[in-house]
Amino acid sequence: MAKKGKAKKNSQLIVRINDEERLRFIELCEELDTSAAREVRRFIRDFIKAQESTSGE
Repeated sequence: MAKKGKAKKNSQLIVRINDEERLRFIELCEELDTSAAREVRRFIRDFIKAQESTSGE
């Protein structure tokens, strides 16, 4: 059954970071039982909401 209100994930965003930061981020995500992609998507959604609320949109 499809989830309501969820937009299809059809784009990629490539971010270049150093190896040490990537490794630690992946390790932390695993410790927290989440994925790196999920956390990056969460950051992006939260960032958009915060910017929209401060800009009056």
